[in-house]
Amino acid sequence: MMQGWQEFSEIQPLATKMLQQSILKNRLAHAYLIQGERGTGKKQLAKLLALTLFCENRQGVEPCMTCSNCKRILSNNHPDVHWIKPEGVMIRNEQIDYLRKEFAFSTLESSHKVYVIEQAETMNTHAANRLLKFLEEPTLQSTAILLTDNSHAILPTIRSRCQIIDLKPLDEAHFQKTLLELNVETLDETKSRLLSALTTNVDEALEMHEEGKIYEIKNVVIELFQVLMHRYDERFLFVHEKWLAVLTDRAEQQLGLDLLMLACRDLIRHQVDREQPLTFFAEDDELFEQLIIHFTNKQLVNMLRLILEAKQKLMQFVHPTLVIEQLILQF
Repeated sequence: MMQGWQEFSEIQPLATKMLQQSILKNRLAHAYLIQGERGTGKKQLAKLLALTLFCENRQGVEPCMTCSNCKRILSNNHPDVHWIKPEGVMIRNEQIDYLRKEFAFSTLESSHKVYVIEQAETMNTHAANRLLKFLEEPTLQSTAILLTDNSHAILPTIRSRCQIIDLKPLDEAHFQKTLLELNVETLDETKSRLLSALTTNVDEALEMHEEGKIYEIKNVVIELFQVLMHRYDERFLFVHEKWLAVLTDRAEQQLGLDLLMLACRDLIRHQVDREQPLTFFAEDDELFEQLIIHFTNKQLVNMLRLILEAKQKLMQFVHPTLVIEQLILQF
């Protein structure tokens, strides 16, 4: 069930307070750039803003969730709320042109229009410039909401025309407890720790758990460490026979790099302080103890740097095979 402002304030109090004040004073900006790590509530906040703008029975800032407008927004079926997602790996010129044409017409049922652009950092240069022209000529009846994991990947001219909402990383321990309290079959403490390190959205965490792909990718990451430790000369072969065979698209490649980062983080933290909680490895994992001895802190820090560079290359649409090959060969 969609949460309202009161529930959202529990996970993002600063962003909630700022937007609530703008709503009550009728001073909402014409464009917002919502930045936050995966799972911090970007899409939830965008939908909550749309609900607040269109709700027929709003109480203060709280949308009712039951009127016709609220129901259609919740089901992604409102004619004046437009969601744009990447087609393939990027948001294309044609998608921005579609928005401009839609907003050239009067609204169908209300006095307002809203458009939400997910993963706004994936806009190519031409699409970004088209959007910039759109933002430079806002109508009084429109609100733009751009969502991104990294606002620095957005054109500075676009950022300057948006009010930036910075969502803070959520409390992993609290979210882990929330997952365990759901009493979902096969969702144990080790899996909940891993999920809570990747997202703090309950629906997304449950979807990842039920699909099971995350655990398959985790096993590939574990096997990679075994190759690096015992069969180092076979690491290039491993990329093609295992990594690329299991992680078949760009999103899965990003998830694989995220898990690889978590594993390195566990090892670095434990070398410094053995009381630090683990997120990727289990407490009694024999491989974990072997890896702590095998890799120096300097090696692990360098691996983290290389992984971050690889993630950035994937976002810049460098071919995934080339990115992973270069990464593993530098380990």
